[in-house]
Amino acid sequence: MPVSVQYDSVWTGATLVTLQEGRYSAIPDGAIAVRDGRIAWLGPRQALGPHDAREYQDVGGGIITPGLIDCHTHLVFGGDRSREFEQRLSGVSYSEIAAAGGGILSTVRATRDADEDHLLAAAEQRLALLMAEGVTCIEIKSGYGLTLDSEMKMLRVARRLAERHPIDIKTSFLAAHALPPEYHGRADDYITLICEEWLPAVAAAGLADAVDGFCEHLAFSPAQITRVFEAATRLGLPLKLHAEQLSSLGGSTLAARFGALSADHLEYATADDARAMAAAGTVAVLLPGACYLLRESQMPPVAHFRQQGVKMALASDSNPGTSPACSLRLMLNMGCTLFHLTPEEALAGVTLHAAHALGVAPEQGSLAVGKWANFVHWPVAAPAELAYWLGGQLPCTVIYRGRRR
Repeated sequence: MPVSVQYDSVWTGATLVTLQEGRYSAIPDGAIAVRDGRIAWLGPRQALGPHDAREYQDVGGGIITPGLIDCHTHLVFGGDRSREFEQRLSGVSYSEIAAAGGGILSTVRATRDADEDHLLAAAEQRLALLMAEGVTCIEIKSGYGLTLDSEMKMLRVARRLAERHPIDIKTSFLAAHALPPEYHGRADDYITLICEEWLPAVAAAGLADAVDGFCEHLAFSPAQITRVFEAATRLGLPLKLHAEQLSSLGGSTLAARFGALSADHLEYATADDARAMAAAGTVAVLLPGACYLLRESQMPPVAHFRQQGVKMALASDSNPGTSPACSLRLMLNMGCTLFHLTPEEALAGVTLHAAHALGVAPEQGSLAVGKWANFVHWPVAAPAELAYWLGGQLPCTVIYRGRRR
């Protein structure tokens, strides 16, 4: 008699949308067996051999996808910028608002003034909305403190969120987000401070999983970002970059030269940038929420990314100024309607390719043996429905590390 295999749980009754190699790679009438929080077996239900399990769950139809991953957010911040939204609607540009002391610096003032508990409570409300839509992993950046104490305060809040909620949280240190007012006219001095003092302190405290920057004419030059990247590389920290959002400065090629995990925004990226990113394996993180809210006409060069084989991720860019979004599923629709992604590309963009953008693809982002059992059951007929439905929450059941969340 064959020896029975022991599992903690077995999930059946749905089509498994595995996202292997970034394709749907569907398995009709599939089964997932879970042991110790990881996927121990998956495949057609009829192929599941002799086994025992403490729990059996037949979900009664629909599809199961990997847990969603939001790979670019600014979820921790103080204040709000709804007034700027009104200004932009009346014709004031993002650059004009920033030049008048608004934009990022208005959030900096509010974030500096807020204590950790206030920031935590506000961030938890936003996080809850994303988790309810199937997000099982999220990235959270600093960048609204622009002092060492305030930047570390933001990162500590992100770590506390991970301790309090069943979700994986990766952090990015983004002090090179904007020039603080006390360093007006002294950008190089501020970059020196980041490189020589702040980065070593943040690394020693274990608060950052990656280092990010904003390479743009209203933020920091490629030469200044290069200094930040060199310092981060010496400390062994992975890299990410806001690049080509408002102009073409070659930031995405710079990110690729340093082997960055991702370059994000990319509205003004070129064919040369796409080639450099493909060669380096740097993921293109597309942020349709910011394009939508800013009413941009310039869109990321998706055709170049496809042609060169660049992995394309999608993210909410949840932030108070340019993408106050708390729905990653809405970004699926926007990625299709604004950027002309296919629903399959969009879903891969919030699962497998988002995992690559955070350096966690060996652990999650697709349904595969050995990965964490992070998956979502959706009572829909086809995966394209996740991008098709506009607004509102689709009912779903979220499994995090093998347990119903």
